[in-house]
Amino acid sequence: MKIAVIGTGYVGLVTGTCLAETGNDVLCVDIDESKVAKMRAGVVPIYEPHLDVLFERNIKADRLNFTTSLEEGLAFGEIIFLALPTPEDEDGSADLSYVLGVSEEIGKLIKNYKVIVDKSTVPVGTAEKVHATIAKNAACDFDVVSNPEFLREGFAVDDFLKPERIVIGSSSDRATALMQKLYAPFVRSGNPVIVMDEKSAELTKYAANAFLATKITFMNEIANYCEKVGADVDKVRVGMGTDSRIGKRFLFPGIGYGGSCFPKDVKALQKAGKDENYDFKILDAVIDVNERQKTILLPRIKSHFGGNIKGMKFAIWGLAFKPETDDVREAPSIYMMKGLLEQGASLTVFDPEAMENIEKQFGNSLEYANSMYEAIEGVDALIICTEWSIFRTPNLEKLKASLNNAVVFDGRNLYDTAEMKQEGFTYISIGR
Repeated sequence: MKIAVIGTGYVGLVTGTCLAETGNDVLCVDIDESKVAKMRAGVVPIYEPHLDVLFERNIKADRLNFTTSLEEGLAFGEIIFLALPTPEDEDGSADLSYVLGVSEEIGKLIKNYKVIVDKSTVPVGTAEKVHATIAKNAACDFDVVSNPEFLREGFAVDDFLKPERIVIGSSSDRATALMQKLYAPFVRSGNPVIVMDEKSAELTKYAANAFLATKITFMNEIANYCEKVGADVDKVRVGMGTDSRIGKRFLFPGIGYGGSCFPKDVKALQKAGKDENYDFKILDAVIDVNERQKTILLPRIKSHFGGNIKGMKFAIWGLAFKPETDDVREAPSIYMMKGLLEQGASLTVFDPEAMENIEKQFGNSLEYANSMYEAIEGVDALIICTEWSIFRTPNLEKLKASLNNAVVFDGRNLYDTAEMKQEGFTYISIGR
C-alpha cells in the first residue's frame, strides 16, 4: 500500500518506518527542510532503540522517503496519517491548530478518495472537526479515521510491530477495510483489531493514559504514607502486584511522571470534562499530587544539609523523563534542577542520551559530564532522577570515594537500602 505520514516527530517517524518495514511504500512529509535533508541522508532525528536499523534498511530499499511537499504526499498516499503536534494550550486543552491547519490544506489539494487518519492524540470530536474542515474545500470523497497510537517511548518499535491491540475509530466500511488490510501483518498472532466509532476511539487513548498516570500517582501517595508509618513501599508494591486484578506494572514509586503524553493528556481530559460541565475529581488529584511529587526530594536534601544548600554542588544522574529515550519534556529532573539552582546550588549532570536536549534549556547554568563517574567527582551528594540501566549496579567503592559526602538521594529506588547502609552511605529514597 502507499502511505503518506504528515509530521515526522516521534509518532510520525516510528509509524512511517514501521509501516515501511512490512513492505508498504511510505512518504513522510515535514515542513522542516533541514530535518528532511538529514533524514534523506539516513540521519534519525530522535533516539529510539532499534529505530535506526529499520530506518536505514527501509531507506536503502526505497520504501521510506521524505519530502517537504504536502501536495506530493497527498498525491502519493492512499492512506494519509496525521501525526502532528497537539501541544498543551494555556488552558490545558489540546491545541488543534496544526491538525486543523493541515486539514484545511488537504481539502484544497486532494483529487481522489483518501483515508485521513488521526494518529495524533486528540480530544473527543476531533474527527468531526477534521472532516468538516476538509469538506469545506474537497471536491472528492474521503473518510476520516481515528487510530490512536499506544507507543511507549523506549519500546515504540516493538509496540508498533507487535501491538497488544489496534483501535480503529470509523463509521465507514470502506475506510475500515483499508485500515484492517494495512494492519493485518501486525496482528497475525491474534491480537485484536478493535473497531468502534470515532469518538470512542479518541477517548480510549485519553482514558488509557489517564488511568496509567493515576496508577503511578496512587503508588506515589502510598510511598509517601509508607514514610510516615515506617512501612516499605517495595514490599507493598509486590504484595499488590501479585493480584491479577491490579497487575505488576506502573506500581513503581518515584518522583512523578513526565514525558510528552501523560502530563498533557491528563490535563487535556480534565479540561475536556470542564468544557462539558463535568469535574474529573480523580484527575484533579492526580495532577496536584504529581506536581508535588516532582520536587519531593528537595526539602529532604535541604534538611539533610542543615536547611541551606547555597554554594553546595550536586551530581544528577538521569535527565530524560524515563530511560531509553532522549525526551526531556516535563521530566522530573527539570523541576529538581530548577529548584536546586534557585537555592544557590551548582550541578554536574549526566544522561546517556538527553544531555543535548537539556543543554538547550539550561545552557551554561549546568556542568555536563562525559560519564556517570565524572559527574560525581568532588560533589556533595548524588541525586538520581532517571532509572537508566547503567545506574543500577554502580561501583559503590568508586562512588563513595568520589563524593565529598557518602550521600545518595534516589528518586527511583534503584538500590537495596540494607546494602547501601552496610556500605556506609546515607541513602534516602522514596517510601522506604
